[in-house]
Amino acid sequence: QVQLVESGGGLVQAGGSLRLSCAASGRTFSGYRMGWFRQAPGKEREFVATISRSGGSTYYVDSVKGRFTISRDNAKNTVYLQMNSLKPEDTAVYSCATSSSYVRATTAAAYEYWGQGTQVTVSS
Repeated sequence: QVQLVESGGGLVQAGGSLRLSCAASGRTFSGYRMGWFRQAPGKEREFVATISRSGGSTYYVDSVKGRFTISRDNAKNTVYLQMNSLKPEDTAVYSCATSSSYVRATTAAAYEYWGQGTQVTVSS
């Protein structure tokens, strides 16, 4: 079992920045690939970013490339999502998740444990 707790969400104006954190407890954090997903009201859950176990490999959905950065600190059992140049369309509940996959994982089905999510609202 892995427990994940997200924090750092909030209300920000368009063009602003937020840094989300996801703290993990339970099984060895460094043994998992990590991912961030988001879900806006009335929409399907969407993949945002993923990072490999070591942190050496990352991948993003096209809509956030150049604006968002995923990183991890295995000593702190934490994964981060730095979000810059935020847009109103980034408004959603953001959730982190763990994956046992050893390859890039961009679908929710590839992730086993999920956090409860944190709300990000970007005003225009």
